[in-house]
Amino acid sequence: MLWSGALFGGVVLVSILAKANDARARQAAVDVHALLAGEGHGVRLDRATAEAAGLSEGVGLDDLVRDVDLAVVLGGDGTLLRAARLFGPEAVPIFGVNLGRLGFLTDTGPENMLTVLRRVLEGDYHVQERMMLSGEIHRGEERVHGPFLALNDIVINKGALAQVVRLETRVDDRLVSNYLADGIIFSTPTGSTAYGLAAGGPIVEPCTEVILVAPICPHILTNRPLVISGDSTVECTLLVSREAVFVTIDGQEGFPLQRGDRIRVSRSAQGARLVQCASKDFYDILRTKMGWGLN
Repeated sequence: MLWSGALFGGVVLVSILAKANDARARQAAVDVHALLAGEGHGVRLDRATAEAAGLSEGVGLDDLVRDVDLAVVLGGDGTLLRAARLFGPEAVPIFGVNLGRLGFLTDTGPENMLTVLRRVLEGDYHVQERMMLSGEIHRGEERVHGPFLALNDIVINKGALAQVVRLETRVDDRLVSNYLADGIIFSTPTGSTAYGLAAGGPIVEPCTEVILVAPICPHILTNRPLVISGDSTVECTLLVSREAVFVTIDGQEGFPLQRGDRIRVSRSAQGARLVQCASKDFYDILRTKMGWGLN
């Protein structure tokens, strides 16, 4: 979903989340804080960023997301993925500044971030709502983890040994396959250019609402990635494993699994609202970030 408009009018309350251990992100936080405070806007910073940048006292993550109008996220794609899981449930628009290497999720760099941020505050922007996934882990009759959110993907993956795992996978309670593989990826369209792409999955326009199911190095080569309805629920049961198996969320959080555990994945009721100003569309980004059309 995409829309333009004026979510902001007059004085707003802005939260700043930065990659606190990165010098460029800390300096960007100082510059953004100065701009916002200088124009009379309210500003909150997470504790790690505030302490690292030598700014005013920071707040905990619960207070960072509560009742704010806009989140400014300073870092790479990993920082923005974390921000999506934090601010998504509160429907807070996220303005990302790319200070990383690829920056596939953001189209603003540090060289023009203050100019673009002023445009956003003046209402010159559009918002893309990106689908997120909700996941749960069930053990017997008990839910042991979740629900947890992911903007890119939820992945079941084995440990370091060269042993495959067996995963019974169902869509809306209909058996798809007993995959014998290194693992399986459940991806959003946004995540289709991440781990799922490396597993042979398709690239999907980010504003569509589908779920990608991609086995990782399947033993049977005809087990190809699937694209299923965003209204479906996928359930995967760990049948056999001779080593440790984990669920990871956006590659940043993880939980160990036991034999018989069931992982349930569906579309989240909350999405991530990404604020954008640039005129580049998705295909421009594919060409520039992924080198399409270059000889």
